[in-house]
Amino acid sequence: MRALGRRLAGATEYRVVGRCFEPILVDVGFSSNELVGLLVATSFAAGLNVYATVGTLGLLAHTGVMVLPSSLHLISSWWVIAASVVLFFIEFFADKVPFFDLLWNALHTFVRVPVAALIAYGATSQLSPGKQLMAVLVGGAIALAAHGGKTAARAAVTASPEPFSNALLSLSEDALAVLLTTFATRHPYSAAAIVTVFVAIIVLLTRTVVRAMLNLFRDAAQELAA
Repeated sequence: MRALGRRLAGATEYRVVGRCFEPILVDVGFSSNELVGLLVATSFAAGLNVYATVGTLGLLAHTGVMVLPSSLHLISSWWVIAASVVLFFIEFFADKVPFFDLLWNALHTFVRVPVAALIAYGATSQLSPGKQLMAVLVGGAIALAAHGGKTAARAAVTASPEPFSNALLSLSEDALAVLLTTFATRHPYSAAAIVTVFVAIIVLLTRTVVRAMLNLFRDAAQELAA
């Protein structure tokens, strides 16, 4: 099994130079392009369901399927995994309750995007500050696009009088987040290509996505006021 730790470029070791320790970059077989592909996929997955994404990464790392960079080792902690699983199940039910899901998704705009950016920040800690900042911005932007696309899709089916279409869409989003994260650890290029198609569709529907996001916050505010 190809462990990500064998592939992740940027693992750091140290050598003695004079009286100082100088960090050296150890190439363990994971190219910069593959790392970009992985981040593109996980950022999109986080925009769909951040708890499923973090929990999946943590479980894969904890079981040795992949090795996270040292700056992201916290994700593989049982405390983080357990918290992610609990929050995932809370979201699993909250996301399927009519009207309450509006408030839930509106609030999670400020969770999914920052967490995706933090994952990108930690995964690129070995890069220069400029490249790391770019990774953070791109990761956050992709997560926002995924969240916006999810909101637009919800807006399209919410008007349906039967409850099954909304629940089915929510289940599909949960499954996609888990499968995409898992797939990206083995096939980062293919996962990034899939996400690129999704993002391109969302960009083409920008007006619809923006309108759906504005309606989401408006409807959530009305629910709070009620």
